[in-house]
Amino acid sequence: MYNPKSRCADEFINHEEILETLDYAWKNRHNRELIDQILEKARLRKGLSHREAAVLLDCDLEDKNQEIYKLAEQIKKDFYGNRIVLFAPLYLSNYCVNGCVYCPYHAKNKHIPRKKLTQEEIRREVIALQDMGHKRLALETGEDPVNNPIEYVLESIKTIYSIKHKNGAIRRVNVNIAATTVENYRKLKEAGIGTYILFQETYHKESYLKLHPTGPKHDYNYHTEAMDRAMEGGIDDVGCGVLFGLELYRYEFAGLLMHAEHLEAVFGVGPHTISVPRIKRADDIDPDVFDNGIDDDTFAKIVACIRIAVPYTGMIISTRESKQCRERVLHLGISQISGGSRTSVGGYVEPEPEEESSEQFEVSDQRSLDEVVNWLMGMGYVPSFCTACYREGRTGDRFMSLCKSGQIQNCCLPNALMTLKEYLMDYASPDTKEKGLALIQEQIGEIPRERTREIVRERLMEIEKGNRDFRF
Repeated sequence: MYNPKSRCADEFINHEEILETLDYAWKNRHNRELIDQILEKARLRKGLSHREAAVLLDCDLEDKNQEIYKLAEQIKKDFYGNRIVLFAPLYLSNYCVNGCVYCPYHAKNKHIPRKKLTQEEIRREVIALQDMGHKRLALETGEDPVNNPIEYVLESIKTIYSIKHKNGAIRRVNVNIAATTVENYRKLKEAGIGTYILFQETYHKESYLKLHPTGPKHDYNYHTEAMDRAMEGGIDDVGCGVLFGLELYRYEFAGLLMHAEHLEAVFGVGPHTISVPRIKRADDIDPDVFDNGIDDDTFAKIVACIRIAVPYTGMIISTRESKQCRERVLHLGISQISGGSRTSVGGYVEPEPEEESSEQFEVSDQRSLDEVVNWLMGMGYVPSFCTACYREGRTGDRFMSLCKSGQIQNCCLPNALMTLKEYLMDYASPDTKEKGLALIQEQIGEIPRERTREIVRERLMEIEKGNRDFRF
């Protein structure tokens, strides 16, 4: 039976409920009266159920689709303004014991070079990232209890936080590692991680078992229930996602929203972030083998409908996607993007020869971080390197209550402008610096409180003098 409050994966991601939802949505895809009712509810900014959102996803009325896109853009502005948070992945190791058929790190792949960074190599990678201007990282490892035990991850986090190079510092480390125990999640929390990220890959259990034929990741329920254990371990910011292209996108969309509903029902806190990666080419992986790929139009609509259904969550798009695709979905709900990314182990210090690539997937957007910052500002966005909420304890239900009420805006724009000023002073090219300084002056006027504006102006002057790390 479907039960969002259950702690059993088969009940909160219920196959029969998803099939009924998809049938309902398809039958109502041109039910104008129902679609209007759902859109009216969505305008309240309180979110939608998975079934209501599925109707919008299937809607084939062009005028209503335009309403969906317009509403998604407005909701994104209402909750996150015109800020885009920047981060980079850091691959620690590609040793893996799993047999995932869509990932080149699978255990049977004897072609890909296996690498694991030492703490000194991690130090060099982090300095390279700091020299770009990054303040926020997402750690990535394969699942291998011998080569990548939790102790290695914890030591790596400690190393990363300890590195201060010139004006550089990594202020938030998010972690994307395999499903683990409550005890290990507690250790990650104590190590000071930001968000724990784990992609479901697919919510279709039968497909999941085929796509993960060997290794500990084969256990669908253990993997799907990982967020519950992370919450029990004290990690109240968790990030969900699926790998679009493995299974029918309509099924994944419903499952993803049901997972968000489950976390809300049990813990009172939905996912801090939702990621929307699509399967890409890598080493011995040909994405054309998977017959559930989605085109850019469908991808854009998925982003818009997630934004409407879960208005409070941050939405992430990586450099898997091209500049053109990223530009389109930025307007529809995306609030975080990676920039200057490398998906190889040790790829920031020294690019790998093509024949020895350890990349997990091909990077489509290969621009530098400075080029990405410049591009964002050219579209009127404020690039943000802010990590203030995590460092001020505004996580979990505290963050969500502020976000849902709109009060988070009182902190976010000031913090974004101050971290952008740091970037401009320390790392930006002359053209980016010129554009950024003009944008900051323009955006100060958007801060609602006069006293806050005064403080921001004072701190911006302090940043010019060499002082760093101001935050509200």
